[in-house]
Amino acid sequence: MAGKRRGPLHGIPIGLKDIYSTKGIRTTAHSKVLADHVPKQDATSAAKLAKAGTVLLGKLATHEFAIGGPSFDLPWPPARNPWNLDYSPGGSSSGSGAAIAAGLVLGATGSDTGGSIRGPSSFCAVAGMKPTYGLVSRAGILPLAFSLDHAGPMAWTIEDCAMLLQAMAGHDRNDPASAKVRIPDYRSGLRQDLKGVRVGVLHHFQDDPPVEPEMKQAIGAAVEILRGLGAEIREARLPDLAEFGPAGRVIIVTEAFAIHQKTMQARYNDYGERFRFSVTPAALYSAADYAQAMRLRRQLLERTLAAIADIDVMVAAAQPGAPTKMEGFDRDAGWKRPSITMPFNLTGLPVATVCCGFTPAGLPLGMQVIGHHFADAETMAVAHAYERATTWRSRRPPLFAEAHQPAMAG
Repeated sequence: MAGKRRGPLHGIPIGLKDIYSTKGIRTTAHSKVLADHVPKQDATSAAKLAKAGTVLLGKLATHEFAIGGPSFDLPWPPARNPWNLDYSPGGSSSGSGAAIAAGLVLGATGSDTGGSIRGPSSFCAVAGMKPTYGLVSRAGILPLAFSLDHAGPMAWTIEDCAMLLQAMAGHDRNDPASAKVRIPDYRSGLRQDLKGVRVGVLHHFQDDPPVEPEMKQAIGAAVEILRGLGAEIREARLPDLAEFGPAGRVIIVTEAFAIHQKTMQARYNDYGERFRFSVTPAALYSAADYAQAMRLRRQLLERTLAAIADIDVMVAAAQPGAPTKMEGFDRDAGWKRPSITMPFNLTGLPVATVCCGFTPAGLPLGMQVIGHHFADAETMAVAHAYERATTWRSRRPPLFAEAHQPAMAG
């Protein structure tokens, strides 16, 4: 109103996942270890969002250091799912997904090391964009696993994610993995028809192990919508999830242990139980274990790129099914069931996640749209076309002042 335009995102209220460093504002990673940590400068992406004109409303809950959860033994309670407070919002960008779904912010930041943008996006019925590895700087973001960490936006729609990504993307010499690539106009690349787009469906990712029937049905219906928009539907097959899973888990916990080893030796019990359970076993891994996991990762990348050479994007379920109850969270789940999201951290491919339906109980379901390296614009274009062809964005969680308040202990 004063005629002082701050940038393309002038006045847009956002929240930052509490692993994004904020100058003069506590950045805790939801951990007692950093309960009083106040950074001296902003994370690169946080500073870029502020420069674009966003207004920071606050920091958002995360699973401790972006691994595992929800946890009830941390200094602050975990975020809950606005669609049903008894259910998990997903993780580890849990507060980001919950805040967007509840309408508390228009956009938020997330991080994704094994699915931490895509899980909350699916469970909270919001849109999330895990960019190509290296597209968004991680400088100033508390790391979990350097070689797998991705930073990206979350919002109510993919179009909003495109505008946030526009501000966040770009080379940063302070991030050794930051890529020097041309940044296109992401919003102008969005489209409403998919004529000529070759879409590969990863049916085998939902058959072994099987996803819930409601999720399978939702993905099938989404594929037909894509076909109706002009897409050429094909069957795609990548290496099995059982190959991606162990490699990803070994890399994550080994790199996380390397980051936290010194502090864990001095303040072991200041970490939450889930973080300790997840990371401590890496103390017994050998250098050979890590090297073999990285070798397998390279092989999986080569096989994946060969498999998708003649398609433009892939689609797959974002999660095995609907959100799970908070108290029913299984800390061993990462080892028991291969992750549908991990393959695209290991390969660094861009993934847009969008709502693709609801269960009869009103719980959200989500779909991944996966593209080629640095084809983030094309990936979001397919997700956007699907969003515009459906009515899911007209549905919001019911928020009532007298809503049931769950106990703050598991």
